[in-house]
Amino acid sequence: MATVTTNNLAKLQDHISSRDLAAVLVTDMTNVRWLTGFSGSFAMVIATGDDGLLLTDSRYRIQAAEQVKVCESHAFSRPTTTTQFLAEQLRGFGIQQVGVDEDHVTLGQLRSWQAEATDVDFVAQRDACTDLRMIKSEAELSILRRACDLADRCMQHVVDRVAAGRTERQLLMAIHQFLLENNSAPSFEPIVVSGPRSARPHGAASDRKLESGDFLTFDLGAVVDGYCSDITRTVVVGKATQRHREVYEHVLAAEEACIAQCVAGAEGKELDRLTREILDRGDLSRYFTHGLGHGLGTLVHDSGRLSSTEDQVLEAGQVWTIEPGVYIEGFGGVRIEDDIVVTEGEPEVLTHFPKQLLELQG
Repeated sequence: MATVTTNNLAKLQDHISSRDLAAVLVTDMTNVRWLTGFSGSFAMVIATGDDGLLLTDSRYRIQAAEQVKVCESHAFSRPTTTTQFLAEQLRGFGIQQVGVDEDHVTLGQLRSWQAEATDVDFVAQRDACTDLRMIKSEAELSILRRACDLADRCMQHVVDRVAAGRTERQLLMAIHQFLLENNSAPSFEPIVVSGPRSARPHGAASDRKLESGDFLTFDLGAVVDGYCSDITRTVVVGKATQRHREVYEHVLAAEEACIAQCVAGAEGKELDRLTREILDRGDLSRYFTHGLGHGLGTLVHDSGRLSSTEDQVLEAGQVWTIEPGVYIEGFGGVRIEDDIVVTEGEPEVLTHFPKQLLELQG
């Protein structure tokens, strides 16, 4: 990840320079990893317009030296405290003012820093990295393509194991095993829900046995080099009824229409509205109970939302999920989800598992 993190740290440094800031202190671990590649559980980054430093403790001294190539890393040991070490490093930079993320720093942390580093002005500000993470570099997109390819292969692996009598939990374990064997991990706890339980958008896998006539929804993702994928497919166990097909085809039409409109300058609210208009052709929009999609990157639910309540304009380089769904209590649910990149032209679809309605062994 050296090239990726080099570019990411440079993005933050450009942001600092363009706003005439002296320095920022990054404490959120998602941002720390995005900037430096460090994957431990505790670290902070001091960034100026032309320099950077990762701070961690003695547990991660060796790991930081191995992983962090974009800047120096310093580690402290007891009896030195985190607050004392931070104050010492800020003094070493000669920093008199530093921006801190108002969404991740607690009042207790801020007060302890102010008490220890009395010569430093800690200024609360919006987390810059959250916005910067939304526009992906080509190096980041390359990793995301690999994560999506792995998710596609994982979906094929679990679909091949569908049969009446198998349990949701058995299929969940097949997902976990596949990802483990492919040197990956799930980007979130996979969703496997069948029959009436498929009307639960985020239902947890149970010991329910699959039955012929069930809708069966899989929602899964993989992590590759710290970047996440997210794909959902719904299939039918056995033969699909006319009602299965009607619901499925409306959701698929809505998803494909929205993907086609994911161009630079499009508005998230309009994409959400388009989805509901198409679902309304089958009197189904009342069963679409969540937003259309979310940003994707180092978090599976990364910055940005596409919904009727968020003002979001799409920009080239952003990566989004598009995932309309219909959930009918007592009958079942359908969700179809793909990951897309906004470009200057047609969107690039990163997930490729087939979307025609599959009728699997009953």
